[in-house]
Amino acid sequence: MLIRYKKTLEKIAMGLLSFMPNEKDVKKLTETIHSYENDDNWVLYLWKKNDEYVGIVGLVVDEHNIATIQHVSVIPSYRGEGVATEMLQEVAEIGQYESVRATDETRSFVQKCIHCIDEKADD
Repeated sequence: MLIRYKKTLEKIAMGLLSFMPNEKDVKKLTETIHSYENDDNWVLYLWKKNDEYVGIVGLVVDEHNIATIQHVSVIPSYRGEGVATEMLQEVAEIGQYESVRATDETRSFVQKCIHCIDEKADD
């Protein structure tokens, strides 16, 4: 189940985001969380399964309501169970965005998980 990020989930979100290769540095991770908290165009969802937060997906939504997937991460013990696919499908199906696409960084992973992602990266 997708849960919209809120400040009370900050430590959990930071832990999940830290699995992303470019989010290992604490300063960078703090800046990323700050962007999700303060920029209306940055949207962060956590994935809850069996009362445990096991994944995260972060989007940047442009003026045309196109969501670009910036971050996708699943805790190691849940990898290979389809969690990322479920998260991305739910993001695409909630009907909140005109379309959903990936960045150059997230594209190869996203394409493995879901087929409805626009192949064009955000430039």
